Amino acid sequence: MELLKLIFRNTLRQRLRSALTIFGMAVAILAFCLLQTVVNAWFAGVSAAAPDRLITRNAVSLIFPLPLSYRQKILQVDGVKRVAFGNWFGGVYIDERHFFPRMAIGGNDYFDLAPEMILPPDQAKAFWRRRDACIAGRKLIEKYRWKIGDAITLTGNIYPGEWRFVLVGVYTGATKSIDETQFFFRWDYLDETVKKIMPSRSGKVGWYVVQVKDPVQSAEVSRAIDALFKNSWAETLTETEKAFQLGFVAMTDAIVVAVRVVSYVVIGVILIILANTMAMTSRERMPEYATLKTLGFGNRFLIALIAGESVCIAMLGGITGMALAFPVAGVFSEHLGTLLPIFHIHWETLLASFSISLGIGLLAAALPAWRAIRVGIAEALSHAG
Repeated sequence: MELLKLIFRNTLRQRLRSALTIFGMAVAILAFCLLQTVVNAWFAGVSAAAPDRLITRNAVSLIFPLPLSYRQKILQVDGVKRVAFGNWFGGVYIDERHFFPRMAIGGNDYFDLAPEMILPPDQAKAFWRRRDACIAGRKLIEKYRWKIGDAITLTGNIYPGEWRFVLVGVYTGATKSIDETQFFFRWDYLDETVKKIMPSRSGKVGWYVVQVKDPVQSAEVSRAIDALFKNSWAETLTETEKAFQLGFVAMTDAIVVAVRVVSYVVIGVILIILANTMAMTSRERMPEYATLKTLGFGNRFLIALIAGESVCIAMLGGITGMALAFPVAGVFSEHLGTLLPIFHIHWETLLASFSISLGIGLLAAALPAWRAIRVGIAEALSHAG
């Protein structure tokens, strides 16, 4: 207990220096939390992937479509439970700055394949009853203040024209990691218009969502589906939903690596700052350490004294940074909108921040403690004055 009191008093002896170091530490941990949250947000789709879902797309590229007739053939593959399909629509709402994912979906059990999106049964029935119906996520509804029954118009870019929809449902995420900024409408509504203006593009879908009966059989089912369409004019590539999502992330891998590197550089900088602070403190207190040695206090006591002060400063800054991360992340989330829809601090990030703060405190004390136990009493006393 006496040692703890001494450590606390030592921390407050140079109040301005300690306050500035704690402030720097807090800013560094805050930056680390936010940068790690950006990386986690990048991988949000991967973490939300279901183990029993496969994605079947054109083997050449996702931009090339697949025939709608593939659905019935995939349904006949042993181990397949359900098959739905989707098509990227794109389009513009108000202007290019108001981006959110817009997709045409088909298969009456599409939402049964995605139980992580909670949609009231009556709204699901209304969606499949009305040809121009649409469903949007909770965050979209709140952002644009839409209400059930509102008419929503999108301007097509991939599919030209003005597309009018009627909002009939709002889905919410079963967990915080579910994207609530997506916009769905019926594929047959899209296809009947495409059939009139671009007949060659009708009857085609972007990808199939395949639910397997047993996730253990995913690899076997994937091979069976791809073998079914081998040597056809539209060969398929079937992979787990997680692998499919990772494929998107891999396209921006350089950005993710850069963000991670910056987050660790920030930690390295604050380690140098805290080590410098502790080195200055230790040098100033050499006569005190010599006096303690003369009174019979051993090296362990000196190490505990120096390390305790360093860890105290690091933890005060680290905890302050972690506490500030929540309101700052909330502000970021509001401004990022649909760009990074899943933006919240994970407990893994907090655990890493806590460990890093503790580690920085111990590392910053290593050199001053080593010098304190190595210096002779006479040499240390010569530092007085």
